[in-house]
Amino acid sequence: MQIVVRLDVMLAQRKMRSRELAAIIGITEQNLSLLKSGKVKGIRFETLAKICEALECQPGDLLQAEPE
Repeated sequence: MQIVVRLDVMLAQRKMRSRELAAIIGITEQNLSLLKSGKVKGIRFETLAKICEALECQPGDLLQAEPE
């Protein structure tokens, strides 16, 4: 099973730019870009919580499990 990051979808639904979210949660745009592309191996719960708070969503809205 593969975990897919749906951050780009949530950003579009909330009409928010990556730059704005990065500033709100306190990470670099580059790190946020890596997260959006799914090129990271993990994410801190603290960072996930900040993203969810900023986007007013649940972790399950950002992460999706798909069969390989």
